[in-house]
Amino acid sequence: MTTIAVLGAGRIGESLLSGLLNTGRAPEELLFTERYPQRAAELTEQYGIEHVDIATAARRADILIVAVKPQDIDPLLDEVEPLVTADKLVVSLCAGLPTKVFERRLAEGTPVVRVMPNTPMLVGEAMSAISAGSHAGEAHLELVEELLGSVGRVTRVPESQQDAVTALSGSGPAYFFYLVEAMIDAGILLGLPRAVAGELIVQSAVGAATMLREGEGHPVMMREGVTSPAGTTIAGIRELEKHGVRAALIDAIEAARDRSLELGRVHDTDE
Repeated sequence: MTTIAVLGAGRIGESLLSGLLNTGRAPEELLFTERYPQRAAELTEQYGIEHVDIATAARRADILIVAVKPQDIDPLLDEVEPLVTADKLVVSLCAGLPTKVFERRLAEGTPVVRVMPNTPMLVGEAMSAISAGSHAGEAHLELVEELLGSVGRVTRVPESQQDAVTALSGSGPAYFFYLVEAMIDAGILLGLPRAVAGELIVQSAVGAATMLREGEGHPVMMREGVTSPAGTTIAGIRELEKHGVRAALIDAIEAARDRSLELGRVHDTDE
């Protein structure tokens, strides 16, 4: 039996545990760590999964899924460094942290796979990008794809592209929420009740995303299909272009990429 430990049972960690259970993993195959005792007790009661401390997880698990915030990685590595052997697989969900941050601290030859998930994991619709570290091979990548497939879709990218992934899909849901918030406010300004405006926009977003996923065409072609000559949509598009919304989005994603690089550099120093 393969034992999987999720280090850090926040929203993402809990969602992954839930997804693994839903796809057939037994509670006995799973462990989790959590700093707050009350939340740990609640998760154990809800899912039947054993709560352990970090050292116990590092000793007992075959796969360690690290789901802590980047700023918490150093104390965690201090604790697991003497306990993680090279036959274990380490999966990092820490935004911005290169695989060599882990490889430098853990036993020589330890396979590490870097993952950038996003918050739709909470509803089983995550987009996760994975990259192999120096010692991770095809079998490790396939295993991580299987695990993350329980909570959404998975793609492989070179690790050099992970900061761009972080900016685009890792932060991406926040951009959508921001736009939806603005559109709901516009609906209220135009006299619609908030609940009605919200329902209209959210369902429109779901429908548009489904059309994109099902390959109805390139986004430009799909937008043009809604944009009639001298109609309402082109009037709105003109205002978006006038205010530089396209350029602002590109700048926002570039800024997020730069911040991801900064987070990595904080920990990516030779010892």
